[in-house]
Amino acid sequence: MPSGGRCPDCGSTELVEDAHYSQSQLVCSDCGCVVTEGVLTTTFSDEGNLREVTYSRSTGENEQVSRSQQRGLRRVRDLCRVLQLPSTFEDTAVAYYQQAYRHSGIRAARLQKKEVLVGCCVLITCRQHNWPLTMATICTLLYADLDVFSGTFMQIVKLLGLDVPSLCLTDLVKTYCSSFKLFQASPSVPAKYVEDKEKVLSRTLQLVELADETWLVTGRHPLPVITAATFLAWQSLQPSNRLTCSLARFCKLANVDLPYPASSRLQELLAVLLRMAEQLSWLRVLKLDKRSVVKHIGDLLQHRHMLIRKAFREGTAEVEAQEELQEREQGPEQGKEEVGSSSLDLPEGKRPASPALLLPPCMLKPPKRICPTPPVSTVTGDENISDSEIEQYLRTPQEVRDFQRAQAAGQASTSGTNPP
Repeated sequence: MPSGGRCPDCGSTELVEDAHYSQSQLVCSDCGCVVTEGVLTTTFSDEGNLREVTYSRSTGENEQVSRSQQRGLRRVRDLCRVLQLPSTFEDTAVAYYQQAYRHSGIRAARLQKKEVLVGCCVLITCRQHNWPLTMATICTLLYADLDVFSGTFMQIVKLLGLDVPSLCLTDLVKTYCSSFKLFQASPSVPAKYVEDKEKVLSRTLQLVELADETWLVTGRHPLPVITAATFLAWQSLQPSNRLTCSLARFCKLANVDLPYPASSRLQELLAVLLRMAEQLSWLRVLKLDKRSVVKHIGDLLQHRHMLIRKAFREGTAEVEAQEELQEREQGPEQGKEEVGSSSLDLPEGKRPASPALLLPPCMLKPPKRICPTPPVSTVTGDENISDSEIEQYLRTPQEVRDFQRAQAAGQASTSGTNPP
């Protein structure tokens, strides 16, 4: 039957389909030229021009992009739209995904790692554009494991050679605190626990800055510190109604997960606040503890820079210098009388303890290292001694001569038993 197109030899349009065994062919009815033969699969352009398609090109126009890669690109675009990111972010994330997929290690990876790769490209794009987005948010959206995600993230950054800035701590606090469910009245949250978001956020930022200045954030995951700071800020705004609420219940009401080290970070923050409270005269007489110091967090944060300098001094050199100056001005006898008549009633020759050093917790309380047990070696005296070591055991000239004679006798016996 005739069909569209022309014969490449004679230019006739009379082309008919001729079935030859199992393969259909297009044949010119005028000159008998076979126009196409053994076509497996064609693209739209090839069908219009009646050209043959080789087997390597028989998968269509999108043969260079696998189904797995197409699915990943769709997931990248969908994730950007869910997060309501700008269109430029979407294009950058797609470009990063295509670059990563060219590496053989990524193409041959498991399906779980390819799913995580989608979130890694989006997170890298957001970090480079200073967009506040946490790794935990993407893991929640993708139902991904945090350890697998962080490992894949570091691998992609190293593989592509990207410069990814770390997220600013202030932006991280704002993003993380916005997910708490205590800022709007709901049936699951009692009215006395509902608080204004801006007040909690402002005080949380001050507490996180205090933790940063006292080495509580350095080298640690920031989310446990932010969780503990948010809990203290929320308690300090209405301490009479909220001091009985525990950290675990607070996280349950806020509908957030309780990080494992958050309780330890809470105790460290309270210890810093107690040390600062000792420097204020009107709080020193109250004999505060870790429970009652929460009521005065507002006063402590208002003067935190001065209180930190007074509570934590870099060594005792400054204290000793001040005492030497006082002794020179007052004289030795008056200085002794003042030491004896101090409010602490310390004996002569002793002085109050100097302020604690401002050091990271890992240096104040270093982890205990397990000392390896030395291997047990029993020496019986029957061990063989090599020729290179035997000279160390020879002490007298007689021993050296005996050793030389023994060596010569051994060589003679060897040459006698094995003649050349």
